[in-house]
Amino acid sequence: MKFVKTDIRDRIGYIILNRLEKRNALNAEFVEELKVSIKSFERNADIRALILESSGDVFCAGADLAYLQNLQNFTYEENLADSQSLAELFKLIYAFPKPTLSIVNGAALAGGCGLAVVCDFCFGTPDSTFGYTEVKIGFIPAIVLVFLRKKIGEAASKKMLFTGEIFSSEKALEYGLITEIVDADKIKDYAHNWVMNLIEKSSGNSISMIKQMYNSIDSLSLDEAIEYACEMNAKTRETEDCRKGISSFLTKQRIIW
Repeated sequence: MKFVKTDIRDRIGYIILNRLEKRNALNAEFVEELKVSIKSFERNADIRALILESSGDVFCAGADLAYLQNLQNFTYEENLADSQSLAELFKLIYAFPKPTLSIVNGAALAGGCGLAVVCDFCFGTPDSTFGYTEVKIGFIPAIVLVFLRKKIGEAASKKMLFTGEIFSSEKALEYGLITEIVDADKIKDYAHNWVMNLIEKSSGNSISMIKQMYNSIDSLSLDEAIEYACEMNAKTRETEDCRKGISSFLTKQRIIW
C-alpha cells in the first residue's frame, strides 16, 4: 500500500499512517487503504488489539485540501458516496471488536482528530495538539460530530466544533478526549505495554461483548436496553471465557488471557 504500513507484535496489530509529504492528510485512496488494513486485522483471530499511529511528527492533518477542492467538481451523488466511504472508516474503528488505541504525536486536526479519538483510548504527548478546524474553511465536521458527541457530550463538543479551536494535550485530557499524556520518547513503548497489560488481564470475549453493547444500546429505549443487557448477561455466562474465569477465581489461579 502507498500510504499505510502495518505490523503485528505480541498479538497487537499496528496500523501506521505513512503519507509524510502531506502530513498524513486523508484522500480517497488513503481512506480505502485504512479500511482494508482494519478489516484484515478484524479477521485475524491472533490479533487481540489495534494500535493506530503515524510516521513522522504529525498524526494526521485531516482531509487533503487539494482533494477537497477537487470534490467541489463532483456531483452530489459522488460527494455522498465519498462521505459514506469516510463514515465506513470511522464505523470500522468504533465497532472494532477488540480494544483500539491511538498514539498522537504532533498535530491531530479536523478529520485526523476524529480518527484519533474514535479509538477506545488515545494517548498524546506534551506537545500534541488537537482540534476540529473545519468551520475555519466553511466546511463541517459532520461525520466526526456523531462520534465526538457520544464521547464527551453535547456542550463540550459544540464548543470545539463551533470555534475550530486548536488546543493542547492538557486541554484534551481535561475534556476527556484523550486518555493519558506521555513523553514523546516513551509513548510508543508505554502504549504497547499498556495494551499488553490490558489484553493479558481482561477476557477478549468480554471486551468484545462490552463493545457490542456500546455500539447497540443508544438506539434502544430504557426497557429495551435493560432487556438487551439481561440477554447479554445470560449469553456471557455460557461462554468458555466466563467458565474459565470463574473457575480460576475460585481456585485462586491467575489467568493470562
